Amino acid sequence: MPVTPHPAPLPWPEGVTPLMLAPMQGLTNRSLRALFIEKVRPDVVFTEFMRVNPQAAKHHLAAVDLMEIAPAEGGVPLVVQLIGHGREALVSAARSAEAAGAVHLNLNLGCPYGRMTSGLTGGGTLKRPEILEDIIPALRQAISGTFSVKLRAGYDNPAQIYGLLPLFEAAGVDFIILHPRTVLQAYAGAADHSITAEVATRTRLPVIANGDIRTAADGERVLKMTGAAGLMLGRGAIADPLLFQRLRGMANPAPEVGERRAELHSYLTSLLASYQKLFCGETQVLNKIKGVITTMDDPALAASRKKLLKSRTISAFTTYLSELE
Repeated sequence: MPVTPHPAPLPWPEGVTPLMLAPMQGLTNRSLRALFIEKVRPDVVFTEFMRVNPQAAKHHLAAVDLMEIAPAEGGVPLVVQLIGHGREALVSAARSAEAAGAVHLNLNLGCPYGRMTSGLTGGGTLKRPEILEDIIPALRQAISGTFSVKLRAGYDNPAQIYGLLPLFEAAGVDFIILHPRTVLQAYAGAADHSITAEVATRTRLPVIANGDIRTAADGERVLKMTGAAGLMLGRGAIADPLLFQRLRGMANPAPEVGERRAELHSYLTSLLASYQKLFCGETQVLNKIKGVITTMDDPALAASRKKLLKSRTISAFTTYLSELE
């Protein structure tokens, strides 16, 4: 049965092709988001996924997660992403998030590694799509702001997404973000954006394309071939924040090695300073910034990347970082 939609403004202005910073667990913490907002200003940012605890008697979201919730960060709309299972727990968590200030909520149906103690979460939910017929309308009814879904094309069948579109439309989902791999593929192979293109023709909902967008040329190609409403940038943007500006025509779309090294030096220097304020101890700071560096696969930077990843102290890291100038 169709659910009466809750009219709410989308988290991007009408007529804009939004470029969104993807939620990436362990990477897109508030410090990194703040740096991106300062330097390249994504149109929309997402929290890392917030785990919904179905066993909790009352508070299904952790206190530390509730403290991070806001309608926006630095004037950029913030989407709070939930991951979990069980209708009642998810609905309760969504209400708690809105009470804490969330204006935009997203359900993760795409992560192939939704680590919870029991139940199907993240992309695993697509293994039993019938449970979504209960969860999606209930969440839509509970959420007064925008409600979106981020998902894979299917659990093991990339055509599964087509059968889910009527549910999303009838429930009143505001937009969908599609990563066109299956859950079982994880990150193997290539994102098949011909699926994204087909989805965009089959639904009236805005479709945001996600997956394997590493360069400005990639982004332009995906937008042109799919007709998507916008792009979500993940590993490509973490490796190169200026990807946002390159796609906007405000930075060199294909920088030479020297320019890329200078950009990387500036980025990692700023991020290191920020992480030293947010995280405790050298080990945690280094582990967090090394997670960012693992996304960088430019062969011309391979030697520098290797040195930075081998650093055991912040002093050594800083020394190797200075070589990029």
